[in-house]
Amino acid sequence: MADTKREIERKYEGPPAGGDAPLPDLTDVPGVSGVIDKGVAELDATYYDTADQRLATASLTLRRRTGGDDAGWHLKLPVSEGVRDEIRAPLSDTVPEDLTALVRSRIREAELVPVVRLLSARDIRHLVDDSGALLAEVSVDRVRAERLSGGAGSAEWTEIEVELADDGDPAFLDKVEKKLRKAGIKRSSSASKLAKALDDTAPRKPAKAGKAEKAGKEGKAGKVADVSKATTTAAKPEPPDSTPHTAGDHILTYVREQRDAIVELDPAVRRDVPDSVHRMRVATRRLRSTFRSYGKILDRTVTDPIGVELKWLAAELGVDRDQEVLTEHLTAALDDLPSDLVTGPVQARLDTWSGARRSGSRQRLIAVLDGKRYLDLLTTLDTLVARPPLQEAASKKPEKVIAKAVRKDFKKVADLVGEALELPPGSERDLAMHDARKKAKRTRYAAEAATPALGEPAADLVKSMKSLQTLLGDHQDSVMVRGSLRELATEAHEEGENAFTYGVLYGRAEQRAAAVEAALPGEWEAIEGQGAV
Repeated sequence: MADTKREIERKYEGPPAGGDAPLPDLTDVPGVSGVIDKGVAELDATYYDTADQRLATASLTLRRRTGGDDAGWHLKLPVSEGVRDEIRAPLSDTVPEDLTALVRSRIREAELVPVVRLLSARDIRHLVDDSGALLAEVSVDRVRAERLSGGAGSAEWTEIEVELADDGDPAFLDKVEKKLRKAGIKRSSSASKLAKALDDTAPRKPAKAGKAEKAGKEGKAGKVADVSKATTTAAKPEPPDSTPHTAGDHILTYVREQRDAIVELDPAVRRDVPDSVHRMRVATRRLRSTFRSYGKILDRTVTDPIGVELKWLAAELGVDRDQEVLTEHLTAALDDLPSDLVTGPVQARLDTWSGARRSGSRQRLIAVLDGKRYLDLLTTLDTLVARPPLQEAASKKPEKVIAKAVRKDFKKVADLVGEALELPPGSERDLAMHDARKKAKRTRYAAEAATPALGEPAADLVKSMKSLQTLLGDHQDSVMVRGSLRELATEAHEEGENAFTYGVLYGRAEQRAAAVEAALPGEWEAIEGQGAV
């Protein structure tokens, strides 16, 4: 069984391999009462990746390491700069399936192979406070890297690593760094040992002949050399301009962000990290909404089938979540009732009812994430981003094309809200308000995508649509709660239980819906007065 450790560390460049010990005296770092020499550990780590280095590209590392006090398999997932979650598994001859699953969204069906072996002599020191508690571990690593695939190079270097103790204050690392910098020690230019090893052992391509050299050769061959265009060195290509310019640029940037979010959240969903399922579901909805809103930019004959798959994925992610949210609303409403209004085993029945309706499971969701349909969807999204089905309008300036799409969505929201306000209270109005909520959400996502291009007006629309979405969402929650209370009351009655409390809860939910309906005209008037972009 894999376990997780939050790793907060900083890496620094040491002297050339074989040089003198580079550490200054660390006893005068504020808070440090002692530096304990823990000796030298011999570490032997083999790093695994796909042949085209998909993990390294995403700043993920997967290794099998022996030596030291944490021998085993380690998968490191980036959290933020200098912070990673290290997922550990016991030693085995092959990559543990638990860890392979956590990189599935990156590697898909590709094979994991050994790419680099690192042999490290780690000279370890513990920085402790006056109680003897560990503050940080400082190590001087003398490393030898050997390329195992994609070449046969080797490299050696020395680096310093400072790792914060578990539950330590990250500000302590600043104090250590201040001391190291005074000693002339600077941060490493490589994000990890693996990144440096891959770079230092990569096969070097032969330098291309410069224009001047080519011109000289052509002159010797009897051709006229254009010396006016000759240079003494090969021209270095300019990096591509990644700044969005056209309408298509802006929408593709947003699409790429949502694709990346799905891929990056996959390991968190598998690990059941709080809110990860919801966030992945939102990313799928944002993508689907963007395809529908910006059909003038991205060809819907291509994106509509992808939208179907995104809708499927969102539904799978929400199998248990919707029931969970509904149960939370009912439980909170029951908790708010005075005890003299609670008659019968209401909480017990609620628990039984909720459990019976939870059709999903962790196993079901993991099976979806491991399934071909999901992995094919990820590959399809990669293809879409790499070769987008751009329409003619995609090459135009965003101020017109994107703004027009957002205004179109806003008009649909206005029509649906107006329709809902004209209807009398009842099921038809409930349905119209729900439709308006869904359209407000789509308009919000369209405005999000438009914000980098259109600025403050689009950002203001995002806020107003979020406010409207929340208001209409409260109404829809009331509709769902009332439907569930009818079911619960019926079941309780059939079992001979007193259904009084369910009626009280129903009445309160009805009052909340009426309050939303009363607030909607004023809320909408303010939003409509602000207008779209």
